[in-house]
Amino acid sequence: MKYIVEGGVPLKGSVKVFGAKNSSFKLMLSALLSDEPSTISNICFIRDVISVKQLIESLGGTAEVGNNKTLIVSGKGLEGSEIKQEFGQKTRASSMFLPVLLHRFKKARVPLPGGDNIGARSLDRHVEALKSLRVQIRIENGFIEAEAPNGLVGTEYTFQKNTHTGTETFILAAALARGNTVLNNAAEEPEINDLINFLNLMGAKILRSGHRQITIQGVTSLKGASFELMPDRNDVVTFACAALATRGDILVEKAHEEHLKAFLAKVVAAGGGYETLPEGIRFFAKGTLLATTVETAIHPGFMTDWQALWVTLMTQAEGQSVVHERVFENRFGYVADLQKMGAKIELFNPEVENPDEFYNFNTADRKENSFHAAKITGPTQLNGTNLVVQDIRAGATLTLAALVAKGQSVIENIELIERGYENLEGRLESLGANIVKKI
Repeated sequence: MKYIVEGGVPLKGSVKVFGAKNSSFKLMLSALLSDEPSTISNICFIRDVISVKQLIESLGGTAEVGNNKTLIVSGKGLEGSEIKQEFGQKTRASSMFLPVLLHRFKKARVPLPGGDNIGARSLDRHVEALKSLRVQIRIENGFIEAEAPNGLVGTEYTFQKNTHTGTETFILAAALARGNTVLNNAAEEPEINDLINFLNLMGAKILRSGHRQITIQGVTSLKGASFELMPDRNDVVTFACAALATRGDILVEKAHEEHLKAFLAKVVAAGGGYETLPEGIRFFAKGTLLATTVETAIHPGFMTDWQALWVTLMTQAEGQSVVHERVFENRFGYVADLQKMGAKIELFNPEVENPDEFYNFNTADRKENSFHAAKITGPTQLNGTNLVVQDIRAGATLTLAALVAKGQSVIENIELIERGYENLEGRLESLGANIVKKI
């Protein structure tokens, strides 16, 4: 499938954002820890959610679509402790099934997860954390095999480096473990708070007890619950950048200022406008966009998922911007496409003291000729061309670039965009974009 985009139109109007991708399928997994049905509302029916729904059903659980963007999920009927290889290629959620299957069957066999081509994902952090809860794990032939014949047992554990999904996997594992657990250097993203709040409604006893610390008192069972997902921060930032880059004016409904502080600070630094309203946040062009310096970081810093969008926005800013990627070791794959469109971007590696401490990725994973920063000189006129999507955020980035560009762009492989965005083309079209989806 592909998008055909005619650029150069300022986007204006109001747009709805849906529930957070990085909360949705994780709450779906959490619901499997109870035989009682749970209702998750404000769900986004993206490809990742649909894949997890199919995975749950393949294991005998239920995941039924309800009214008004809800999903009703239950672990009743769940059978079989093995996930087929095909699901590992469809979603990164497969590894997060480990604690669910271990609690239900005391064993699990799941495929190594697939997903975006944005660098190594440090699955070793998940594995070592689970081992601390008395889980026996081995990895072979593309599968993770785990056993906890005597059940999971609470402990105190410290992540050596920040891990969003690793924190969530550990929380799921410890919620029903025997005894108490203390997790140190836990990730702080608001999507993790969604998971904690949902599990607590189900009967778990989980508390953020200190700075980057989570305390979990294991319980013996969980019940069903109803929960509304937080809005997707990445969806908000995508439309915010579209408003600023096209010199438009967009109200992003239900956007929460407290989830976006690092981003909003850079909007101000770049000379863009935003206004917090009861309905959401309005983003609008004010005058000349200004160059900025950005470092991606773990929460509450500037999110790595926003990096590519910001680089594209900075092609329209006056002066030289610098964007330094500290979370993933290989996340500038989209830059060649922007250069093809006329962007003036130079990739480089800044001098860094103690790179093992400075970067959140494992520095041993770095490949030869990989770059961790970009210099962007602007403003430049982007020109329409043919493009191929490599990952979710890069796909949104190329769509943004096409909206800014002069002439027509054809964007192939948009299936990857649909892993993280629901009806992106329809919502952009409602704002005045000339965009058509072709199958």
